[in-house]
Amino acid sequence: MFHKPLEEIFPALPEGLSFEGLEEDCIPQHVAVIMDGNGRWAKKRMQNRLRGHKAGIEAVRETIRCASDLGVRYLTIYSFSTENWKRPEDEVDGLMDLFARTMLAEVDGLDAEGVRVMTIGDTSALPVETRDAFAAAWDQTRDNDGMTLVVAVNYGSRAEIARAARLLAEEVACPDSPLDASAIDEEMLAGKLYTAGIPDPEVIIRTSGEMRLSNFLLWQAAYSELVCTDVLWPDFDRYELLRCLLDYQGRTRRFGGV
Repeated sequence: MFHKPLEEIFPALPEGLSFEGLEEDCIPQHVAVIMDGNGRWAKKRMQNRLRGHKAGIEAVRETIRCASDLGVRYLTIYSFSTENWKRPEDEVDGLMDLFARTMLAEVDGLDAEGVRVMTIGDTSALPVETRDAFAAAWDQTRDNDGMTLVVAVNYGSRAEIARAARLLAEEVACPDSPLDASAIDEEMLAGKLYTAGIPDPEVIIRTSGEMRLSNFLLWQAAYSELVCTDVLWPDFDRYELLRCLLDYQGRTRRFGGV
């Protein structure tokens, strides 16, 4: 259900773009975004990569606001992967500081809009300031009933699945456990993932022209529609989100059927 009139959500539409084909009853419950292209955006402007990450914050704000106004229930953003630790130390340190400062600066506004903020991934490996900022955001917003913003930080899907399997193995190995290995099914494993209780994303958007999942929501993406755009993440705005959702709504989802 749209929370605002479309004319307010998408003012001053670019020429050739219309929201008239956007169907209210087909807005996805869960949108996931691989935010790619910050470094290339900065390089095109002869700036350092961290400047690109800072520029991408406005795209995050815009996407959160627009998705919430459209009635999206869950928005998952891929902020930092388990592989991103391989980046230069100064970039990683800058990102961790940026995460902490941004979360602390934005949480009051998100709370006022009824947005709930949570993380998925192994936050224990984050610097204490960054971990505390995310924990404080969860504590402040956990009772909100608006859109849930899921921040994937130090997240890797293979590690997530391995963790889920390990948790189930520990349950089976417990002498007093009623769980038998032969009884383990997909639902049980899904219940041990970071995303337990969150519906699988209907659509995964990737920016900057790349066409891969990059270890993001591999289990959950089994039947997600993939929408890729050439737009670099700092240039992603509500109108590009509209284009992606129109692309998604133009598809037929068969889930293996005919």
